[in-house]
Amino acid sequence: MKPSEIRERLPNEIREELEENKRELLNLRFQWQAGEIRNSAQYRQTRKEIARIKTIIREMELGINKGLFPKTEDRK
Repeated sequence: MKPSEIRERLPNEIREELEENKRELLNLRFQWQAGEIRNSAQYRQTRKEIARIKTIIREMELGINKGLFPKTEDRK
């Protein structure tokens, strides 16, 4: 998912996406240990996606790049 697509979401949706990716990473780790993983590149992609989401969450907390986020009443 592109950073612009992540920024269009509400903060709760972004955090849910982060949790989903963390669960996916955990599942991939188990598959790797069991020797079941078919696409080893997916592990790296999931880690990068988690980092991308965490970066955007931190931008929101610090108020960086405010112009990139849509204006909604739900935001702090």
